[in-house]
Amino acid sequence: MPDSAAQLPTPLPRPHRLLGLAALLVAFLALALFSYRLSEHYGIAEMREAASHQLDILGAAIDSEVTRHASIPSAVELNADIVALLRGPSEGQDILQAEANSFLQKLNDHLGGPAIFVLDTSGTVVASSDWIFSDNLLGSDLSYMPFFRDAVRGTPARHYAVDHIRHEPGYYFALPIRDEAQEWKVIGVAVVKSGIREVERRWLAQEAPALIVDRNDVVLLASPPEWRYATLRPQARDALDRLGRQQFAGQPLGEISLDIDLDGADEGRIVRLPKHLPKHLRDDVAPAQGARPYLAMSRHLSGTAWRIVVFSDLRPVGVQAATHAALSVAALGCLLLGVLYTRQRRRLARGREEARAMLERANQELERKVEERTADLSEAVAGLQREVQERQRAEQTLRAAQDELVQAAKLAVLGQMATGVTHELSQPLGAIRTLSANAAEFMRRGDQATAERNLAIVEQLTEQMGNIIGPLKTFARKSPAVSSAVDVAQAVDSALFLFESRLKKENVSVTRGIEAGRSIAWCDRNRLQQVLVNLIGNALDAMREEPVRRLSFSVDVASSGMLALAVSDSGYGFSEEALAHLFEPFFTTKQPGEGLGLGLTISRDILRDFGGDLMAGPAPGGGARFVVMLPPLPSLNRGTP
Repeated sequence: MPDSAAQLPTPLPRPHRLLGLAALLVAFLALALFSYRLSEHYGIAEMREAASHQLDILGAAIDSEVTRHASIPSAVELNADIVALLRGPSEGQDILQAEANSFLQKLNDHLGGPAIFVLDTSGTVVASSDWIFSDNLLGSDLSYMPFFRDAVRGTPARHYAVDHIRHEPGYYFALPIRDEAQEWKVIGVAVVKSGIREVERRWLAQEAPALIVDRNDVVLLASPPEWRYATLRPQARDALDRLGRQQFAGQPLGEISLDIDLDGADEGRIVRLPKHLPKHLRDDVAPAQGARPYLAMSRHLSGTAWRIVVFSDLRPVGVQAATHAALSVAALGCLLLGVLYTRQRRRLARGREEARAMLERANQELERKVEERTADLSEAVAGLQREVQERQRAEQTLRAAQDELVQAAKLAVLGQMATGVTHELSQPLGAIRTLSANAAEFMRRGDQATAERNLAIVEQLTEQMGNIIGPLKTFARKSPAVSSAVDVAQAVDSALFLFESRLKKENVSVTRGIEAGRSIAWCDRNRLQQVLVNLIGNALDAMREEPVRRLSFSVDVASSGMLALAVSDSGYGFSEEALAHLFEPFFTTKQPGEGLGLGLTISRDILRDFGGDLMAGPAPGGGARFVVMLPPLPSLNRGTP
């Protein structure tokens, strides 16, 4: 096969490579960014849907818990004892108050827990369901409460507030009490305080941060509880103090500002919670690393002035988006590697396809005929059988043609060496003719000793001629390839012997760095000799016009264990184009009429038949260098443990 360097693609110029790498990097970054944004978009959409569902559940729970007592003030308004108590001072005021307290207590016990009380028009509690407790609301002045101011003006009201007696937060429902006898004049206010302890219990169970915010942007309930009475944004201290006195029984408001804007949070808004999160929400992240992004979703609670807000941590979305981006980049990289691998396979297969083009066309023609004539399964099977037979005959024909080409190449080499061989044989033949005539004359004279000496010399000359003709006969013999143990040094010597006269005539120095008996290969001796003769002949042709003619041989053991026989010359070497097409059939660098371009192709095929190979490249110092890869002698212990 050709040298591996000849099969590599021609490298692009360095500026083009840099531009290609830059474009590839931009493509990777663009894909990563697109994948990240797309995954982030869908992740936020899923998180928004989950948060909306959570808001629906929490909103329904809070609404059912807080507003289930909203109709109680209507029942209080209709009670005659309450109306009589509020109509004005009378002699039986204490009795009326006791009866009103008793009614409110029974109503409270029946409804299970809310505080019910009645205020006169000055804002003083004149009747209460908790009258039996020491910390009851009787006599308390609640005129500062917003719900009282709204109700006493004739408007039903509802507010979150903290009473100043027990300092318990609650949701107040206030309804004006009108006197039919006084032309429906407002004579008092009926109030129900709905406890929010159950709401607090459910609220604190939330894993993610969540808030309930009133109309003043004050946090009424929060998970974490440290944010209760915080404000969404910084507000004036005077306004917060006034609101704290009126509605929160003096509780300090706004000591913590979350500094977030919930405009547009009904559809989802990305906010950053402050650095001073409680530890269980920070996951031990240092505050210096900045605030974390959250998806804020808000929902107005029907029947109240509250907004419920839940926060969803966006870190899992970011991690998932980064993972998807990395997977997209990896997929693109695998795709590009697959494309490069496919292109490389096609490039390597192109040479083999060209060599098999004629056979492939015949096969395609046969397959086309088989497809046209195939009518059923039996015909398809028959067609396949015919195709197999055709391929076998074609392969046999190809092998026979290859053997004929090998034999023809041998005979061509023998023809080239005919002149040298004729010269080598002409001298011994002349000597034999002379000595034979002399021997006959000496025998005629009776000089037997001299005649015997002449005949002995004739015998030596005849053996010398046999030594010359023997390798030629062995080299020219047409025989099948049979692997055996072959001494590489002897094979080189036999090949050099065939060119002995030409080497002397052309003044070629030969360096044979191979010791006899040290390098034994497992191959066909005759065909290895044919390959060496072809390589030596090519080397001599390449050095014909060179001032220095040097031919060298060396043997090394490759990392794979094979023997690497190197044949180097000092000829004109190869161009890059010639090296790329060196082993293609009918490619030659010789002048027209001097070669068919089949020698190297045949030589490589010969070596591959018995497990070897042939590679080519430039020789150190100039010229060409061919490396013959030969399989080593099989181990006698192979197969034993």
